[in-house]
Amino acid sequence: MSPKKWETGEPQERGEFSIFRVKEVQGVSPRTGEELKFYLLECNDWVNVIAFTVEGEVVMIRQYRFGTQQVELEIPGGVIEDGETPEEAAVRELEEETGYKGGEISYLGSVSPNPAFHTNRCHTVVIQGVKPEGELSLDPGEDLEVELIPLTDIPELIANGTVRHSLVMAAFQLLGLA
Repeated sequence: MSPKKWETGEPQERGEFSIFRVKEVQGVSPRTGEELKFYLLECNDWVNVIAFTVEGEVVMIRQYRFGTQQVELEIPGGVIEDGETPEEAAVRELEEETGYKGGEISYLGSVSPNPAFHTNRCHTVVIQGVKPEGELSLDPGEDLEVELIPLTDIPELIANGTVRHSLVMAAFQLLGLA
């Protein structure tokens, strides 16, 4: 027997924080008829940017992450603001975080960060032929270092654990690398 869609009640807001909201929803199991409580993390969609310089290197960033309490090697990205397309957010985030801009933009696809309780999607956009012509505009909580990495090095950086962010790995998977 295949799993079926659950009947759910109207989600009730349980908390609002700067970058997400917590909602509680009642669900009825189609298998048992039992009513259970679930919590959802609701936030705007995110975008990840795989940007290539005119020389073909990948524009990456190193930044401290509170979740792992370590400096992580990632690609630029962030929240898609209300009214923005993933492509518009990608252009904005790339310039804000790295100072790189320009180039040809293409949309690769999206993934569900954690379908168990996240309600959003993470989109991946590729920008080819970028140059350091923009201005950094870091958020107060950002302290970034830009690093240019040859594309051929990315699989090894994932395999050896240098790149550990699952959504960055998913972006490179969409590119056909991982």
